[in-house]
Amino acid sequence: MIAVKLEGKISKEDVEQVHPLIHKILKTNNKVDFYFEMHDFHGYELQGLWADIKVDVSHLSDYGKMAFVGEKKWQEWAAKATNFFTSSEVKYFDLKNKEQAKQWINFQ
Repeated sequence: MIAVKLEGKISKEDVEQVHPLIHKILKTNNKVDFYFEMHDFHGYELQGLWADIKVDVSHLSDYGKMAFVGEKKWQEWAAKATNFFTSSEVKYFDLKNKEQAKQWINFQ
């Protein structure tokens, strides 16, 4: 599992830090689960968005569960959009329910 706390905007460098972790998990023949906790999160820088799209397209079938934990309605909509574009199981949880999110995704 990859757990990330998202604050501010996602940059290209942020995506480049996560990408090798994806490959490390894939070498174990497991799908990659994600736990995203968003605090004062504002989306992407343009280069960060492009880098993330490229990574996601190359790994669409490699992702398992994705838990999005946030504090704003648009973040819930973004999680639902992610669910539409991937075969992964995606759920959004309000920040006050982050323990429920951790249980759902088996984040110890």
